[in-house]
Order: sequence, then C-alpha cells, then structure tokens
Amino acid sequence: MIYRLPNFILAIISALLLSAGWVSPFTIFIFFALVPLLIIEDKISNSNVIKRKRLALTGLSYLTFFIWNLCVSWWIYYASLGGAAMAIICNAILMSVVFMIWRNLKRRVNKPWAIWLLIPIWLGFEYGHTLWDLTWTWLTLGNAFAFTHNWVQWYEFTGTSGGSLWILVVNILVFNLIKNNNYEFKQLAKPIGVIIVPIVVSFLILSFEPQTENLNQRTYKTVIVQPNVDPYNEKFYFEPEIQLQNLLKQIAGKLDSTVDFLVLPETYLTENIFEGHENESPSLHFLDDSILKKYPQLTIITGANTVYAYKHGEKISATATKYSNSNEYLDSYNTGMQLNHEGIVTYHKSKLVPGVEKMPFPALFKPLESLAIDLGGTMGSLGTQTERTVFFNHNKQIGIAPVICYESVYPDYVADYIRNGANFIFILTNDGWWENTPGHKQHLAYAKLRAIETRREIARCANTGISCFITPYGEIEQATPYWEEAIITKNMTPHNEQTFFVRFGDLISYSSSILAILLVIWSQILRFKKS
Repeated sequence: MIYRLPNFILAIISALLLSAGWVSPFTIFIFFALVPLLIIEDKISNSNVIKRKRLALTGLSYLTFFIWNLCVSWWIYYASLGGAAMAIICNAILMSVVFMIWRNLKRRVNKPWAIWLLIPIWLGFEYGHTLWDLTWTWLTLGNAFAFTHNWVQWYEFTGTSGGSLWILVVNILVFNLIKNNNYEFKQLAKPIGVIIVPIVVSFLILSFEPQTENLNQRTYKTVIVQPNVDPYNEKFYFEPEIQLQNLLKQIAGKLDSTVDFLVLPETYLTENIFEGHENESPSLHFLDDSILKKYPQLTIITGANTVYAYKHGEKISATATKYSNSNEYLDSYNTGMQLNHEGIVTYHKSKLVPGVEKMPFPALFKPLESLAIDLGGTMGSLGTQTERTVFFNHNKQIGIAPVICYESVYPDYVADYIRNGANFIFILTNDGWWENTPGHKQHLAYAKLRAIETRREIARCANTGISCFITPYGEIEQATPYWEEAIITKNMTPHNEQTFFVRFGDLISYSSSILAILLVIWSQILRFKKS
C-alpha cells in the first residue's frame, strides 16, 4: 500500500519521521524514517514512465533532507540568519548529493545487495563532515539516541557512529520486507531482533553501573555558576567589571576551603585579554585579588576573549586580521582559561560554527570574513589550535577537558582530550543565542553521549542554562532552569580508565570512510566501462 503513495508524500513522510527521531517519545521512528525515501528510489529506478529519473530523485531527496534539517535546526536563525541558511540549505544539499552518489553506484552495480552500500557511503559522509570547514554534524543519525541514552550505553565501544550504523541497518531490513512483500515471522524477526538486541545489551551494561561511590576515592568539589547574562542586550555591552562584581554577589557564601573548581561559562570574561600580557588584564587581576588569594587551593575554569598580537617576522595565520592602519596582525580566540596560584593556561576553541564564528576556508575567502557573525565579542573569523589542551590542576592531580560549546557535538574530538589525560569534562557554553528553543535542549542532550563514550563525569556550565552535572552513564543531575541565575555544587569523582572508543577511536567511521572512497572510485570505473 505504501508503494501506491505519491512520491512527494513519501518524501514528506520520510522527513517527518527523521525529525520525530529528535523528539524523546518518538525516537523509535528513526528506525523507519529512511524507508519511504528508499521506496521513492526504488520506484523511480524501476519506472518506465519517469524520464528524468536523476533529476526527480535529486529533487525528492532534497525535499526530504531540507524538511528534516528545517524541523530539527530552525532555531539557528535566532543567532544568525546566514548561519541558519548555511546549516539548513547547504546541509540538505550535501545529504542529497551523498544519497545520489549511492543511487548511482547501486544502479551501476545492478545487484540486489547494492542497497547495503548506502551504509559505508552515509557513514563515510558523516565522518568526513566532521573534518572540513563546512562541518555541521548536528544531524548525525546516531545523535537521535541522545534523547534515549539508555538504549546506547554501548557507545563506549562504537561512539555515535554505532548508532548511525544501527539506524541504517534496520531501515534497510524494513525496506526489504516491504519491497518483497514478505511478512513471515522469520523475515519480521530480523529487524525486530536488530532493534531489540542492542537495547538489551545497553541495559546489561547499565546493570553493572556502580550503585555506591567508593568512599576511599578522592572527590573534587566543583561549583558551577550560571550568571544568566542576556547575550543580545547585556553581555558584551556593559563594562567587564560590572559582570565580575555580579559574580562576587552570586558566589557569596558558596566558596570555602573545600572547593576545588569554580566553573564559569563560555566568553564569561568579555575583556579582550592579550596573550602574553595577561598581567595587564583588569579582569584577571580582579579574579586573583577577590577570589584566588582568599582560596589558594581553588582553580577557576572560565571562558574568555583573548587576542594574540603577532611579532614582527612571525608567520601569520590565515585567520589573522590587520589591526587598523598599522602593520600589526592580530588573531582573536574564543578561549577556555584556567587560573590558579600556579599561573594561567589557555585553550582556543577549534571547532568553530561555519558562517557564525568562522568564514569557511579563510585562506580562500579572507575578504568575506567580515560576514561572519559575532557570537563571542569578536568580529570575523576566529583563530584555532591543533592540539586538545588539557588543564591540570595543582600538582597535576586532575586533568580537565575544556570543551567549548559546539565542540561538544564531536565524539572523536572530545575523546582526544581523554587520550591527553583528562579525568573530567567541563563544557563551557553560551546557549542564550538560541533563546528558549529546542536548540539548547538538543545541545545538552548531546553532552550525555560524550559522557557515555568516554565514561567521564561532565560539569556543564551554560551562561543562561541549562547547566548541570552528567554522570558517566549519561544521567543529568541538578539541571538548572533556563534563563535564570543559578549555582550548583557537586563532589565529582575522577575516572582514569579509557573506554574502547577512546583507546582505539571511531573505528566504524574510519573504516567506512575508506570503504566509501573505494566505492566512489569503483563507481567511476563502472561508469567508464559501460560508456
């Protein structure tokens, strides 16, 4: 019966089912979401009526992916209309191109099993999409389980790509059932079993979760401050010392000699702090005089705006901008900063939002970088760094992963911090740009997957919320209300073990990417052989 539906209706159904996967009660729909789109491909490929088959399928697949992107990430326009257009329109185009690459290969192979080639091609696309300047991985299929994280405790072995693989396998099995019109128990058992078994495995892993804390293990008292400063009307428009005075009022009575970490959100220090001249910063002097001298055991982890001035003759980065009419070049950074009595350590956010914090391919499009939207108190493309810097506290007892905002969406990227010795993950973010939309809730949910993949406790500090602590099994604790001032405290337990995913990386993505490249080459060989 579903084969009789018009193709454009099938395209819309597929898009709505994909979108429903990002809504907690309806995550199960993700296992059937691609089936209507696969039916469209099968109908068009075998049609004797449709003349421009490639054009028809391209248009219908784009309709599906556009509606899906729009339904899940429409809220981006609150931060940037240009960023929203890039994320929604361009991402849908990329998805449609990938789908058509698979379709062309399937047609050239002309075997029933060729449908399974969609798996490495799509997984290779998802991984490749994390590596280039136009990266936007919000709609990685495996992210849908952020809303049902107890189904995917095995992400500690596979990462999010394991979830994408799971979804693709089930969708293909269901499609084959419908196409072959074979609903015998033996055939029905295949997709049902593939859905149920991973969930059972996940709950078995949960059954081994420690129910009580090890009383002999040292814990670290962590205080998260949610200042709730409106990023549109306040944050970058009043003097930095006003915000710091408000901080003292907010933490009054919350700090004592037992507190190890004080966590402040992304770009909390709005002053442009020149790197190498930190001793000239009024904001840093304020924190030292007002807090650190009173609590010498304390370590402050905060977001900041920092600037690096290149010395004469020093190699200039692609993102550097010329300062006024002088010959001086500057790089601006969205920075994570650690402050304690041992000194200052910085990390530069390096997964930047395309079209928002960075003009893609800056070496090529340098003249257009002023079109990048200001989301951190600096204009134009921001600078980055290649290493994942881990902050170590006093005497290098504990390593902190200073993950800044959008970076928390990238599994292998966050795992790099753990490989470099991080025992905790501190996510510093400012989700107030998106206002009270699904955006900040999705961002929070993705953090649960990072906890599962790395088995690390997370302290999530968001300017306007939602701030919280997340256990290594993805459970959210002490979640703060959105758009309210708040302070939460927890004794966090460090973990040293590396999960399979951290130790060996995203093996599913690595292997799929290699296979996808080989398949594309094979497709071209087949094309020329038949021409």
